[in-house]
Formats: sequence, structure tokens, C-alpha cells
Amino acid sequence: MFELFRLARFRFSIKAGAKGLILPPYKGATFRGGFGSVFRRIACAMRLQDCRGCLLRQQCPYAYIFETAPPQNTKALSKYESIPRPFVFEPPLETKQNYLPGEILHFHLVLFGQAIQYLPYFIMVFREMGEAGLGKGRHPFNLEEVTALGFDEETTIYSSASNVVKNIDLSYCGNQLLERFPKKAERIRVVFDTPVQLKNNGRTVFHPEFHIFFRQAMRRISSLMYFHHNQPLLVDYSTLTEQSKRVFMTENTTRWHDWERYSQRQQQRLNMGGLIGTVVYEGEMDDFLPFLVLGEQVHVGKYAVFGLGKYRMFVS
Repeated sequence: MFELFRLARFRFSIKAGAKGLILPPYKGATFRGGFGSVFRRIACAMRLQDCRGCLLRQQCPYAYIFETAPPQNTKALSKYESIPRPFVFEPPLETKQNYLPGEILHFHLVLFGQAIQYLPYFIMVFREMGEAGLGKGRHPFNLEEVTALGFDEETTIYSSASNVVKNIDLSYCGNQLLERFPKKAERIRVVFDTPVQLKNNGRTVFHPEFHIFFRQAMRRISSLMYFHHNQPLLVDYSTLTEQSKRVFMTENTTRWHDWERYSQRQQQRLNMGGLIGTVVYEGEMDDFLPFLVLGEQVHVGKYAVFGLGKYRMFVS
């Protein structure tokens, strides 16, 4: 099924304005928070406070991208009130906070499936965010350039000089990613670059056992396939879950990283902490590798759209 999973990666380059930029050490929440409110202002036709009662919800770009809901009359995963958003922000991992006027800052945006067609909205939103300002003091910035990062090539699709979005498709499929990895593995090393918040039976996990890590990657990818690629769920959850319990964690140098942010929309503080560091798993992992390879792109665990749950996998 991975040949049907499509994703597109873009590098956004922004330039600090005359006042510079003051951003937090982790910038994912800053990008995502400002993005949502501006996207609503640009795309929302009905101007309702709550998308759930809107007649245009199934056709609205804002509702689809930012407050994604299960399609009407869906049978799969129907108990989900909301489903995985079809995008991920990947902010720079540097903890730098002060950017001088004219300094360039890069971040990545990854779109999945049907969301790829909405790239022009993302560009328009970040142009307006630049005028409204970002970070402490709401200092303005300029969206200088957007580069499409294809599987084997890259090209500029937008620049502030031309003010035109080029219709160039450099999206790629899951199978192309799998071709770069071995098909068999008995030992992998996973490095969590941003906090990953895993759950098991509703409880936060502090020891990332393989079956917990794999199960959340598998469910996230399957949900993205179903809701954003219109593909049926072809995963035998119970069999794969049982098999994953035969893979063991042999090294663990992860640690818990505390992080909270205040959500203006929910009017409460959110615990967004998670595990960072390195873990080694050993066992027969042939059936799990496709999910883990794709998981590097879609992230795993809670708050993935903020860029959390980003990891790198090394097969040996």
C-alpha cells in the first residue's frame, strides 16, 4: 500500500525584518499557532466560531487542513472525533532565539496526500503572517523563498521577487523511500530529535518499548492513508502488534524533556513534553521496517504537527 502514500516536502525561507525576530528555543508551536488563525481568516467563508456545525466543512480548505474531521458516514475509525492532520511543520532544531534584521531562517513543511494541492494556501498564509509579525513582540518578517524538495532534486517554486507560485510537482511515494533502506533488519538505532510523547492504554510512556513505538507509527500511517489518500485500511493490527512484542529494547539513553505551551484556542496549558535521545531495538523487524521508514517523514506520537516525534532510524 505504500506506493499509494504520497508526500511532498518544502523548505520555507523567511527573512527577519527591520526589528529582527525573537523566537522560543523550540519554534514549532510558534509557526503552527500563528498559521492556524491566519489560515482561518483567509479561507473561511462562513466566519463561524466552530467548524463542526458548518455546512461547508467538507469542502473548506481551512477545515480540511486545520480542523480535519472524519468524512460523513465513514465506517473506519469512526470513533475518532478528529483525525491526523495532513501536514507537519519541521522547525530548525537550533535553540537560537534572537535573529538579527535580514537574517534568514529555514523550516520545512511536509504535506500528505490530498493536502499537497493546498500548498498555495500555506504560502499565502505565511506571507500574511510575515506582515502580522511572529514571536515575542510580533516582529514582521518576509517570506523570501519556498523550495520543493523532491526525492532526488529540488527547485524553487516561489520567491518574493516573482510573487508567483510555480506549478511543479516533486511529490514522491512511500515506496521510493523504502528503496533506500534494507528489506531486512535485526537491529535498528532510533534517534528522537524532538520530544516524542507515546501513550499506552491512555498513559504516558517513559520507556519506549518497541511494540508501543511501532504501534503508534502504524496507526498514524494507516489513518493518514485512509483519510487523506482515500485508501482502505489493509493492516492486520493484531498480528503485527503481537509480532512487535518479540522485538526488544537493548539500549536506552532517552530522557524526558519537559515542555508546556499555552493554547489560545483551548484556553489552557498543554503538556507537550516527551522523550528525546537514542534507543536500540533488536529482533526480527522485516515486517515493521516499511512503517518505521515512513514514520521518519510523518513523525510519531502526540503533537506531530508541531514537529514533535521527529526521529531518525539507522539499520544495522
